Amino acid sequence: MSRKGKVLVAMSGGIDSTVAALMLNDEGYEVVGITMKTWDYAASGGSKKETGCCNVDSFNDARQAAVEHGFAHYILDIREEFGGFVVENFVDEYLAGRTPNPCVLCNTHIKWRALMKRADALDCEFIATGHYAKIKQHENGRHFISKAIDDTKDQSYVLWGLQQDLLSRTLLPLAPYRKTEIREMALSYGYPELAKKSESYEICFVPDNDYRGFLKRKVEGLEERVIGGNFVDKTGRILGKHKGYPFYTIGQRKGLDIALGKPVFVTSINPDTNTVTLGDEADLEQNEMVVGKLNMMKYDTVTPGMEAITKIRYKDKGSLSNIYPENGGMKVRFYENAKGIAPGQSAVFYEGDDVIGGGIIQRGFAIV
Repeated sequence: MSRKGKVLVAMSGGIDSTVAALMLNDEGYEVVGITMKTWDYAASGGSKKETGCCNVDSFNDARQAAVEHGFAHYILDIREEFGGFVVENFVDEYLAGRTPNPCVLCNTHIKWRALMKRADALDCEFIATGHYAKIKQHENGRHFISKAIDDTKDQSYVLWGLQQDLLSRTLLPLAPYRKTEIREMALSYGYPELAKKSESYEICFVPDNDYRGFLKRKVEGLEERVIGGNFVDKTGRILGKHKGYPFYTIGQRKGLDIALGKPVFVTSINPDTNTVTLGDEADLEQNEMVVGKLNMMKYDTVTPGMEAITKIRYKDKGSLSNIYPENGGMKVRFYENAKGIAPGQSAVFYEGDDVIGGGIIQRGFAIV
């Protein structure tokens, strides 16, 4: 019996999760490695070979590290769970004119729940991953996510949906380290190839990074249903024809295939009329939004008007705002206009480095 307890570690075969597992093993935990197969690339019809966390090489790399360090390793097939929730949501959101964030859904609704289920079956007290974020406990007893020390790798934004029962049993051992230090650790463990391994930023089930092609392959007859809709301006004046509303995202400028004598951006999408509104960059600016499907972390509720830093996308630095609980959701009022608020994306509220909570953007407003 380990002096620190038994932990189930999600191992993708990449540098971060591998080093996380080896660190916990060295610290005295009884480590069990598990690699999750989420998607069969042959089913996606993509043009590239399997990449990222769901290919045979990654499975073998994870297993090899486990064997060499003397702990058990399993492969878990969750393709049915993943496809039935994450992929279907991805398609449904684009068909509804919104821009989904599948990595958030995968982490919070599929991977963590799948890990916890298997952890219980294997009598593991904890689960662990190679994410760059901290888990803290407030004096009120609630667990919450806080930013990692490495700002360039911080993943707190994508973990806003983790609920209390999951947070209370999760270990994130990479939080105190920078990516450069993790690469050095991989070298010290004797894995030079792992230290040099490139990272994938693609959506895992869209290996060629072409979501439009994925939608066309996934939804039979999609092009015929949506092609030929109108580009319009904010007054409703027709500017030209587009290729189908699901193939555009809020803030998009490139690939519009329309010449208007000046740069224009997608400012809104209406699936009911198959119209895509174009406007100037200034038309992307809004100062209020409504957020739904909340998950509160640091506090179970907040005082109306509480000041928070709100991030509306992963690479967003965040903007000062006031947040107001309202009808089961959250109204957000920005101090200065935010650009490119996209329904379907995640909004995450911070108090300093700590995640207050988050949710899914429903709509944005420009209030004078």
